[in-house]
Amino acid sequence: MQVGGGDFVYEFEEGWGCLPEEISLGWVAAVAVDSLDRVYVYSRSDNPVVVFDREGNFLCSWGQDLLQDAHGIYIEADDTIWCVERETHCVRKVTTDGMLLMTIGTPNQEGEREGEPFRLPTDIGFDAEGHIYVSDGYGNARVHKFSPTGELIYSWGEPGSGPGQFDLPHCVRVDRRGRVLVADRANNRIQIFDTSGNYVEEWGDLNHPDTIHIDADDIVYVAEMDQRISILSLDGELLARWGDGVRREAPGQFHGCPHGIWTDSRGDLYVSEVQTDGRFQKFVRRT
Repeated sequence: MQVGGGDFVYEFEEGWGCLPEEISLGWVAAVAVDSLDRVYVYSRSDNPVVVFDREGNFLCSWGQDLLQDAHGIYIEADDTIWCVERETHCVRKVTTDGMLLMTIGTPNQEGEREGEPFRLPTDIGFDAEGHIYVSDGYGNARVHKFSPTGELIYSWGEPGSGPGQFDLPHCVRVDRRGRVLVADRANNRIQIFDTSGNYVEEWGDLNHPDTIHIDADDIVYVAEMDQRISILSLDGELLARWGDGVRREAPGQFHGCPHGIWTDSRGDLYVSEVQTDGRFQKFVRRT
């Protein structure tokens, strides 16, 4: 089965990512790929992080004694992994085998006052100087900027639908131009800011954007809650799209809601879903 269009045509890879019998997954909130094309599947289950090689062979699982409520995952160029925990109100920095390096936020304690980090955070991104941006999402309508060592610098955002306001900021990423892209899910848009939180512009024509991924070629991939994937340029030009807002059981379609998205070094695409258990898929790019 082929999906996409233009220069971004993919074929669903059936049977990719088989799990051992003793491992089962709940909602798969996020997926990310490291420099060796190892694929990290981040789920709400007793096995929070499951790792596969590029061919879909199971390698290991970890996080059982650390991670409790999977939401967002991000892997830096040096393969440092960041896991955003929604219900525990914290962000974990870990190695590729799950060793804890740093925690931002106090586990199981939300911010004391409205707007303070964290109240059900959602995802994380980084600028070229190593500053950390966290979208704080379900309980706050904020984006927080931290130093590379985790000290809060400042925050921006408030509830609403105007420029610089948010209705569930669900993901944050920083592009090569130094712009901060925020998936403003319930407002059906991506808002763009400079690294000081000043509003620049926004992209519409999106159906509840859940997660943003920007690849090495500056292509923007958006997983949308309403069973759709959109692929855009850094200028917001639509390059390809598939999915029609209808839940489908068929492989290559979306039975749940696309919630995580990432590409590997060859441009193949990985998508994970929530509102259904154990659902993650690989799409091989055709050239």
